[in-house]
Amino acid sequence: MANFSEYHLDPQQFPFLNILQGNWQAIRNEFTAFKTEASEAAQKFADNVMGPKSKTVKTKGNSKYSAFGVLFQGLLIENYIRAHHIEYPQYAGQNVPEMALELRKKYFPTLTEAIAATNAANDNILRNVYFGTFHPGLDIKLHVNYNPHMNRGYLGLIVPEGDVAMKICHDTLYWHEGEFLVLDHSYPHCPHNYTEFQRTVLVVDFFKTDQPRETVIRMEQELVGQRMQENPYSLGVFGKSDKAPIEDFIKYGLSHQLEWDKALES
Repeated sequence: MANFSEYHLDPQQFPFLNILQGNWQAIRNEFTAFKTEASEAAQKFADNVMGPKSKTVKTKGNSKYSAFGVLFQGLLIENYIRAHHIEYPQYAGQNVPEMALELRKKYFPTLTEAIAATNAANDNILRNVYFGTFHPGLDIKLHVNYNPHMNRGYLGLIVPEGDVAMKICHDTLYWHEGEFLVLDHSYPHCPHNYTEFQRTVLVVDFFKTDQPRETVIRMEQELVGQRMQENPYSLGVFGKSDKAPIEDFIKYGLSHQLEWDKALES
């Protein structure tokens, strides 16, 4: 039985996640169909436009993390691009929001419907929904995701056997296909994938349920505004506040990560 804590939360506390979890196989099928059937240009567009980019979260070596999705800060991707007037020089002269809309509708109808049903019944509680893939050998530096207004759920879609895990504070946690792992990401954490296979989950950020809705909405607006000024391609998900303080590396027995972090900067 799992040992839950202030940062490792019991998914049963959040029954609104059941719609997504109940459709996990269909959502996984949509992801794999996109990766196998969509053109190279379409997949490149998803990586360039439909996923959050971070300037602060670092990885060791050449192995990377890739992400793309359909919902950001409660808006469907095409509406988020329009609302924030995000410009993509590599797609100059093209209708980027319309291109994102076409991809979303063609490849991710079940995911979109599950999000809509959840938010309609729960006052727009879902804020970000995107696929996150750990490529083989991934090692991410200790960091925080400073989101005091949200928790983050991971719905396992493709999880290989072996050493692919999340270290958060003093715990090592694992993903399982068809199940949610829910964390408070304001605590320091560093995931890795030491297998030879990709790991993909559906990342689901949602408002904390133990805080007044007006409070979490205000926090979101302030953080997103700041992050979009820092980096519009973050889609409001990542920001400079994600950097973990040095004392956390020592406190959680991960001081060795400071060595390769310094090497990256040299």
